[in-house]
Amino acid sequence: MKKIISISRRTDIPAFYGDWFMHRLESGFAGCENPFSKQKIVTSLKTEDVSALVFWSKNFRPFLRHLKTIKERNIPVLFNYTITGLPRVFECNCVEPEDAIDSLKELSRMYSPEYINWRYDPVIISDVTDEQFHLERFRWLSGQLKGYVTRCLFSFVTRYGKVMRNFRTFRQQYQITVTDPDRAWRTSLAGKLADIAEGHGIRMFSCCGDYLQTEPGILKAHCVDGALLKQLYPDCGVGKEKPVRPECGCTASSDIGRYDTCPHGCIYCYANINKERAIQLISEHDPDSAFLGYAKNEADQFLSEIKSKGTLL
Repeated sequence: MKKIISISRRTDIPAFYGDWFMHRLESGFAGCENPFSKQKIVTSLKTEDVSALVFWSKNFRPFLRHLKTIKERNIPVLFNYTITGLPRVFECNCVEPEDAIDSLKELSRMYSPEYINWRYDPVIISDVTDEQFHLERFRWLSGQLKGYVTRCLFSFVTRYGKVMRNFRTFRQQYQITVTDPDRAWRTSLAGKLADIAEGHGIRMFSCCGDYLQTEPGILKAHCVDGALLKQLYPDCGVGKEKPVRPECGCTASSDIGRYDTCPHGCIYCYANINKERAIQLISEHDPDSAFLGYAKNEADQFLSEIKSKGTLL
């Protein structure tokens, strides 16, 4: 059965590894590593094995030139574009929101608004990003993106163990405390954001927060949305829903990214143990390697081992 390829929840491939991905697309496969078991596998990127490509990024600008090639090949696509407008101290290496907005507009003109999920994600509540901050920032972003997107996916920050460790370090370094409001407070803010979005022709979708759907105008999010892909591409074959965490609504997909390879440096990121490790790995990036985050000679050894087991595509 054909697979949806996720590119990628684990790192920002469009922003930093676009050339690598296009090389893998030409080669017809990509190696990938299970982030927990460390098992190495090969995922086919051949046309006959891929139903769609779902891209995730905070900066699609470096990848726009590649999308022209992908579009010419009629490969089904869907885009998750994260623009939060958070203070730089939270996202130290991200492009300015104005730049991200401009490239989202170009992406929307290349395809159409229906192909793009704008992700206002995560919503972080802190000493410097209170309710008023989010209402003002979201109103500005919604106004800028009016007519270029029709959906906004959002969630409150997930407090994984590694994220909490980053928050503690962050507080010590910057004297800024990230707080965890109760559900009633979150629901109230979500309703206000939904009202703003509606005024700009945008519908709100809650990611992994079904309790927020009690507010009018907030629906369940599907970041990897098989039903939407079928709507956009009637011949696109998709599988069943396969949640990646509680209350996730995503359709089954295969991710080809690797943790600890994104140098954006966001303090809330669950995919990096630390920023220094990510910066080191991108400095060592080998665009000829089949496995992201590994040198070609290492990747070739992985491929040889996989082939010896008879599981190489």
